[in-house]
Amino acid sequence: MKKKTMMKAAGFLAAVALLASAMPATDPISKESGATVVNTTTLAKEVRGFRGATPVKIYIKKGKVVKVEALKNQETPQYFSRAKAVLAQYEGKAANKAAKMKVDGVTGATYSSRALVKNVQAGLKYYEAHR
Repeated sequence: MKKKTMMKAAGFLAAVALLASAMPATDPISKESGATVVNTTTLAKEVRGFRGATPVKIYIKKGKVVKVEALKNQETPQYFSRAKAVLAQYEGKAANKAAKMKVDGVTGATYSSRALVKNVQAGLKYYEAHR
C-alpha cells in the first residue's frame, strides 16, 4: 500500500515538473550571448500601436544599449518598417540615460513609433530596477 502511494506521488511530481517546463518563461530579463536582454512582451502588454501590442527586445552590455529589436506584432508592415527607425536612436546610449530620452514619433507611423518608444522606456525602467 505504501509503495503504491509513493508511486502515485512520484507520478504526480513528474507531471507537475513536465507542465512547469512546458510553460513559457515569464521573467522579462534573460542572458543571451553575453548581453542582458529585456523582453517587453509581458512588461508593456498594455502599450498599443495602431493595431495592437508592439513588444521589443533590448540588448544591454556593460550598461549600454547594444541593440533594440522589434518583436512579432500586428502592425501594418509598410508603416511599421518606418516606425522601427526610432529604435536605432537608443543604440550606444547608457541604459539609464536612454530610459529618459525624448524620442519623436515617425510621421506617418505615429502610433507604432510612439508604442515602440513606450516599450523601450518600460523595458529600460525595468532593467534599472532589477539588474
